[in-house]
Amino acid sequence: MIYLDNAASSFKKPKCVIEMVDYALKFLTANPGRGSHIAADSVATIVYSTREEIKKFLNAPNYDVIFTLNCTQALNLAIFSMLKAGDHVITTSYEHNAVLRAIYSIKGLEITILDCDMQNIVKNLKTNLKPNTKMIITNHISNVTGEECDIAAVGAFCKEHNLIYLVDGAQSVGHTQIDLTKSNVDMLAFAGHKGLYAITGVGGLVVKKGINLKPLVFGGTGTNSESVIQPTDIPEGLESGTLPSIPIVSLYAGVKFVSKNFSYIQKKEQNLSNYLYKKLKNLNFLEIYSKSNSKNVFSFNIKNCSDRLVADELNQRKGICVRSGLHCAPLVHKKLNTCGAVRVSLDFFNTPEEIDALISTLNEIANS
Repeated sequence: MIYLDNAASSFKKPKCVIEMVDYALKFLTANPGRGSHIAADSVATIVYSTREEIKKFLNAPNYDVIFTLNCTQALNLAIFSMLKAGDHVITTSYEHNAVLRAIYSIKGLEITILDCDMQNIVKNLKTNLKPNTKMIITNHISNVTGEECDIAAVGAFCKEHNLIYLVDGAQSVGHTQIDLTKSNVDMLAFAGHKGLYAITGVGGLVVKKGINLKPLVFGGTGTNSESVIQPTDIPEGLESGTLPSIPIVSLYAGVKFVSKNFSYIQKKEQNLSNYLYKKLKNLNFLEIYSKSNSKNVFSFNIKNCSDRLVADELNQRKGICVRSGLHCAPLVHKKLNTCGAVRVSLDFFNTPEEIDALISTLNEIANS
């Protein structure tokens, strides 16, 4: 099998993550924060350490880390905490349905969708500001084209105009250098199972201290148990119920792996991206929607051929795993004038030989 669907989830995990999960299943299955005995304390210590590793990795000392089930839940937590009827939010056509469906569910919310390219976001923000504008939401790296938003420029604009800035980091965290403090990002949502190589079941919201969030889920937090009112402790008041401790432990190992090898990871992934784009450009039967500076994510179609058919053929002929369809991001496909596309997404564990196999098989499909 050749796995090229890392934008959906990383498949190959570092040895340290696999070993950590094995250890956790044997010795760390108690409930963190729900007891003072040694078993619960052991898990709670790693949960705390994971938050600290994430903050260190993102240069976010003045932020809190709220654990969620995934990046989607983290985005929902931020959006439903901050926005209400009468507010105005500006976002882009590059956004995932985790953002779009959330904002469109808020009755009375005024929504502006910027249909510009990534590099023109700030210019277009200036012309769409309103007195009731409250939040800006942008993808950091598109899950369709791999284009990158200059979050530092957007963050500076938001700081200047006293706006809340929420970044969807599903495709960037673990792949791209992020400095939350310098970029003036107020909230960043991330997925543990993608660029940070955790197992599925954990994501998070990194939120600047002082921003008040509202819980999505109510229940036991391990604090103020005598009260029927939801506690406001951070992070406990936003993490009701039993935490996904095994996924969090895997995230701990994944963050440490990425932090230790980050320069090497970035260099290898950039080389792979450059190599893939060059190879794709040589295929004159392709319609390519990504750009030369796209990062890890590349979408295309074989002209006059269904994207689903191409993905199925890649899988059946050579066991090459890619994604077809709209990728839960319908507005960017509308912008690109496609009804779906084949998406190839890379990570650190891919190789040039796997890219060569992809190119060879695309040639076979196009000529059959």
